[in-house]
Amino acid sequence: MSTTAPTVEHPGTVSFEERHAWLALALTPGVGPRRILRAVERCGTAARVLQLPLTELEALQLPAQSAQFIASGEAGHAADQELEKLATTGATILTYHDEAYPERLREIYDPPALLWVRGDAGLLARPSLAVVGTRHPTPYGTGMAEMLSRDLALRGLIILSGMARGVDTAAHKGALAAKRPTIAIWGTGVDVIYPKENKSLAEQMIAGGGAILSELPLGTFPAPQNFPRRNRMLSGMSVGVLVIEAAEYSGTRVTARCALEQNREVFAVPGNVTTKNAWGPNLLIKQGAKLTSCWEDVWEELPTQIRMGLEQSEGFASEATSEASLFEESPLPPSEARVLSVLRQDEALQMDEILEKLEPELSSSEVFTALFELELAGRIRQLPGKNYVRSF
Repeated sequence: MSTTAPTVEHPGTVSFEERHAWLALALTPGVGPRRILRAVERCGTAARVLQLPLTELEALQLPAQSAQFIASGEAGHAADQELEKLATTGATILTYHDEAYPERLREIYDPPALLWVRGDAGLLARPSLAVVGTRHPTPYGTGMAEMLSRDLALRGLIILSGMARGVDTAAHKGALAAKRPTIAIWGTGVDVIYPKENKSLAEQMIAGGGAILSELPLGTFPAPQNFPRRNRMLSGMSVGVLVIEAAEYSGTRVTARCALEQNREVFAVPGNVTTKNAWGPNLLIKQGAKLTSCWEDVWEELPTQIRMGLEQSEGFASEATSEASLFEESPLPPSEARVLSVLRQDEALQMDEILEKLEPELSSSEVFTALFELELAGRIRQLPGKNYVRSF
């Protein structure tokens, strides 16, 4: 079996009739992306596939039910209904033939025949990095996801993730903190927010010039089988995949495996070997993934052409690498410096623990004031339950 997608010419400009035909094929039950691409390759256009009689559709090795759905006109009717929904949601569709279709996604074994997009479709052509990980990260994992995503976004890479709870959400927030656009690939329709608590994040992403992407029709609700397929798109669109905390059996491992099969770079942030979330990235590092602790570790592995293009467009080719630090170094008042010294990046401390550690040196009011000032300056973060961690 071939491991490459069928070769289909993509002229760049798709007529309304042809776009409608691609949509009709994508909505046909029992027809996956490879069958659609093979059928279009043999017939020349998607519109010609729709015009074939039932016997010729079956000759294209389409399942009988699928061929009947197309021949009866039901596929065209489904496409009409989907276009009406698109008009009300503000979403658009990209066919495999469209110039804006992500070029790197064309390279994978089974690229989607059609993409539903909300936001700026022009972002899909820019170099991106997929950032993935557990839905239940430690403070260390959340902080690393935000820091690395922010630092890489500042240097022109588009941060790509699935907007799931945990690491995905932190990655998108890191890019937004850098005031840069970010892309989410969903395992639902682009009009079905999942998880629901990320509604505000989705709105911020669109308002910030980002995009939400799916290969699933509008109205598609989350189903377990949707997410492994979504993961191949995360790795397929990106120049590499960065793994931050993942348990032994997780969807993150699927994404990392897809990246290896698609010949993408795999990066991993090492974790504490005593925690279950460190199992995934630590194993990947043992197997050859690039150990990643700062943005430079990713940057130096990028293809030369991409790296030089980003450096030129962002105007930082001569930037000193010492700027990987999150904060400008500035002297702190003694009380703030002492409070900061007892906090860690990888483990939260509860307020009472901090007070106990500093009891001989600082009064409780001095500790409260120092914590307030440090949080205001962004040097520390407060977690639920009056727990504090040092920012990255």
